[in-house]
Amino acid sequence: MALQGPIPVTLAMVFPHGCYIVGEVEPVKDFDASAGGRFVQARDKQTAELVWQVAVMDGDPTLKPAQKTVAVKILAPVQPVPPQPMPGLPFTPVEFDGMSVTPYVNAAGRLATRTPLPKRAS
Repeated sequence: MALQGPIPVTLAMVFPHGCYIVGEVEPVKDFDASAGGRFVQARDKQTAELVWQVAVMDGDPTLKPAQKTVAVKILAPVQPVPPQPMPGLPFTPVEFDGMSVTPYVNAAGRLATRTPLPKRAS
């Protein structure tokens, strides 16, 4: 039997060196439903929850600068509020629960994965 749908992963599997918020939590646009200047927020195809995203920096010191920042998508009925910045730190550490990855074949015909998709941030 082939795997279907999102594959559950842990934060330690995706971000073993931790991750840090470096952007604002924003709604994800549904490009198919948005038209004529009207913004429609994306909903998850399986749960119908609203989809939000936030830029995070991977704490892995071996990554190249262009690989360090990724967008993490979050499913939530209302806009998630990130934790308060910690005094003395340039970035806010964050943890995600209920993460998953979704493999797909990209335009070049290569296997790729979609951004980790947690159910909520803490």
